[in-house]
Amino acid sequence: MSPMLQGFITIIIGVGGCVAYFYGSNLILDKLIFPPRNDDHGRNINRATLVRPWLFLFPAIFALGLYLVYPVVGSFIRSLYNRSGADFIGFGNYTQMFSEEGFRTALFNNILWALVVPAGATFLGLLVAQLTDKLRWGNIAKSLIFMPMAISFVGASLIWKFVYANTPEIGIINAVRNSIGLSPLDVMQIPFWNNFFLMVILIWIQTGFAMVILSAALRGIPEETIEAAIIDGANPFQIFFKIKVPQIMGTIVVVWTTITILVLKVFDIVYAMTGGNFDTEILPSYMMKFMFRDDGRATAVAFVIMIIVLPVMIWNIRQARREMR
Repeated sequence: MSPMLQGFITIIIGVGGCVAYFYGSNLILDKLIFPPRNDDHGRNINRATLVRPWLFLFPAIFALGLYLVYPVVGSFIRSLYNRSGADFIGFGNYTQMFSEEGFRTALFNNILWALVVPAGATFLGLLVAQLTDKLRWGNIAKSLIFMPMAISFVGASLIWKFVYANTPEIGIINAVRNSIGLSPLDVMQIPFWNNFFLMVILIWIQTGFAMVILSAALRGIPEETIEAAIIDGANPFQIFFKIKVPQIMGTIVVVWTTITILVLKVFDIVYAMTGGNFDTEILPSYMMKFMFRDDGRATAVAFVIMIIVLPVMIWNIRQARREMR
C-alpha cells in the first residue's frame, strides 16, 4: 500500500472515528442516560447540558494523559532504577548525577544560556522592531532578519562553522585577525567564552521571532499616548522607554519566557558545533551520553530538565492569559 493511500485511510478513519464518537456519545447521553420524560424532562436536559462539555473534552484529556502524563510518570519511575531496570535504587541516579563535575558544568552552562540568549534575542528584536517600523524599506529588513527562523538549528550551526573556522581563508573572525597580523584562533576551544560564541547562533535565529511579535505589539500602542508625550516635550528616547516599553511589557515578558523555554531544551547547536566538548556541554547533551547505555541516568537528567522548564512554562501561560484579558 502506498504511503499516500495509507495517509488518506488514516485521515478517513480518524475523522470518521471522531464523528462517530461525538454522535454516539451524545445519542447515549440523550436517549439512555438522561432520556426525555414528562415528569422530569427539564431536569434531565439540564443534567445532559452539564455533562455534554466533558464528552467533547474527553478525547483531548485522554490524549494528554496517554502521551504526556503517562510518559512523565513512567520516566520518573524508570529514573529510580539502575541501568538495566532490574534493581530499585531510589534517588541513587540523582545523587550520583549531582555529584559529577560534568553535570554541574552542564547545569551552569544551561543557566548561562537561559540568562544570555533570551535577553540578547529580545533586546535585538525590540531594537529592530522599533528602528524598522517607520522606514520605507523596513519590511524588507524585517524579512531578511526573520529568514534565519526558517533554518534548522543544525543548518544554522553549519553556517556558523564557516564563520568560526580557524583558517583565515574560510573563517571571518580569523580573516580579521590575520589582516591585523594575529595568529589563527579556534574560538570553539576557548574555555567559558566558547559558550557565548554558541549562544550567538541561537540569538541570530530567535531575533526574527522576537522582532515579529514585538513589532505587532508596538503597532498596537494607541497613537494618543505618543502624541500626548510629544506635546509634553518628551524626546524619542523618553517616548520609547517611558511610553512604549511599559505598554508592551507583557508581550516582552511572553517573548522572553518563550525563548527561555526553547533555550532550556536546545541540543542541536551544541551537538553540531562541539559535541559538548571543551566545557560547552548542556543538560540535553549530557543526557545523550547516557541515552543508549544507561536509561536510569538518562531519564533522571530528562526529569531534571522538565522540572526546570515547568515553572517557566506555567508562568508563561499565565502571562499570556493575562495579556489576552
